[in-house]
Amino acid sequence: MISADEALQNTRADLVELSAQIREWGAELGFAQIGIADVDVKNAAARLTAWLAEGKHGDMAYLERYAALRADPARLLPGALRVITARMDYLPRDAAADWTGRETDRLRESQTAVVSIYARGRDYHKVLRERLQKLASRIEAHIERGGNRVRYRVTTDSAPVLEVELAAKAGLGWRGKHTLLLSQDGGSMFFLGQILTDLPLPVDTPVGDHCGTCSRCIDVCPTRAITAPYQLDARRCISYLTIEHHGSIPVELRALIGNRVYGCDDCQLVCPWNRFARKSTLPDFDVRNGLDSAALVELFGWSESQFDERHVGSAIRRIGHERWLRNIAVALGNAPTSPEVVAALQTRADDSSVLVGEHVAWALQRHGVQ
Repeated sequence: MISADEALQNTRADLVELSAQIREWGAELGFAQIGIADVDVKNAAARLTAWLAEGKHGDMAYLERYAALRADPARLLPGALRVITARMDYLPRDAAADWTGRETDRLRESQTAVVSIYARGRDYHKVLRERLQKLASRIEAHIERGGNRVRYRVTTDSAPVLEVELAAKAGLGWRGKHTLLLSQDGGSMFFLGQILTDLPLPVDTPVGDHCGTCSRCIDVCPTRAITAPYQLDARRCISYLTIEHHGSIPVELRALIGNRVYGCDDCQLVCPWNRFARKSTLPDFDVRNGLDSAALVELFGWSESQFDERHVGSAIRRIGHERWLRNIAVALGNAPTSPEVVAALQTRADDSSVLVGEHVAWALQRHGVQ
């Protein structure tokens, strides 16, 4: 008979072995990195509470509504002890070696629409969730073969968790000054997903901050949304304005949006760590609908049915046709005046949507058309 202490040591060895196995399974499923952390996020939750109190979340009421759940992952899964965080790179497989330079140049091609790189392919929620579920199922099958049970919950923006905090605790990187997670071997061009579990897996060691004195992300932000290192005012962020914000885009910020019609990558393009960004191994994040070079006039001409059809399986479909047109109207207002731009805007001058009509009128005024 083995002693209780020996049994405990055997259990620990089994959990260490399982952790290694989880990383292998994760790699097989297309994840670039797996990390494990405990569920204590009290410090980050306190920062979130202060940020919400300042109103910097804008229209994102869900952040305030579920703040208590974000502060305690165990409320999402009673008995949760660990969070397994998975990283999935999304830079398209055919991205050029000088992709940051090309993306920066595109911001100056003012008649071309700029869509954030992460949104040009398949909706990451679907991709990550499917593969995280497969990883969780493998863990469950492994545990059940030993005659035990495991409880888990898969999340990919589908539950209120502090993703960046948990990923940093799990050693996947550190929070950059732009508030995104940064990795020494992957930059920031990746998605994060989690599996909450009651397995007492060994936790990973966090890494230190490697931003140093660099402030490029702060300096480049067109709308000055990064108000200080690690501080973001979402109400000024172009990603927020073009994706999360439902209403009229503040007039004083419209010209600063340029030709960005869905999201903004500026702070990532200038980050030195993104020279280490890795290409995805999956076809899911390949560019669809020519969204790496599409003309504003072309996209503005899409009907609602064309929008829905061409964005099937895309994260962009979530904002709906109305906000899509709102965003492109602003970009057209920022484009050089030409007969094509003015004609495109005039086709929607009497749009049934008050929101679209307002932004079209603003854009036409920019081109001297009353």
